[in-house]
Amino acid sequence: MELSSYFPIWDQLTPAQQAQLARSARLRTAPRGTLLHNGSEDCVGLLAVCSGALRAFIRSPEGREVTIYRLFERDICLFSASCMLKSAQFDVSAEVERDAQFWIIPADIYQSVAASSAALANYTSELMASRFSDVMWLVEQILWRSQDRRLASFLLDESALQESRTLAITHDRIAAHMGTAREVVTRLLRYFQGEGMVRLARGTIELIDEDRLRAWAEE
Repeated sequence: MELSSYFPIWDQLTPAQQAQLARSARLRTAPRGTLLHNGSEDCVGLLAVCSGALRAFIRSPEGREVTIYRLFERDICLFSASCMLKSAQFDVSAEVERDAQFWIIPADIYQSVAASSAALANYTSELMASRFSDVMWLVEQILWRSQDRRLASFLLDESALQESRTLAITHDRIAAHMGTAREVVTRLLRYFQGEGMVRLARGTIELIDEDRLRAWAEE
């Protein structure tokens, strides 16, 4: 996928600015589980996903994780270039959730072009506002929605992403996405199983009654 396709304002950049971004960009691949960005400890650069999936998450001092958003084909991750956001620092990490290919634009290059291009600067602000909206939505879910309804929603969303009613995912992984304890996830899944909505096996969860799960999530 061409780098230009990620930027709807590409034609508003000068030929020199386009060339600067294109020359600096590097196409990379990484397997599932690769940590691409470790919070405030590094500044990888801007990531643009070609294929696969990435996960952006935060980690508590105790080691508990919560996914704040996921990135798929054509998505851009700005938090991995947080060093160029001088007014705010974010301790957000990013890892490969599904074997991925992506472009990396060094933060200093991207920042230099954005400083000379109002179009790119505005586009960057729009991206950041969109990500903040994702984070605020997550905060609302955690504050106001019960864990069982969040879990029902997660299972349905994951089924759509995996394009299967049988999910290859562990209780630990679900807990990391939701920002809760594994024991909580296991207890709720067993309850869902008792109600006939899912069937549990080692490393998999089969959705038996999606209609009831959806009603549970929306109640």
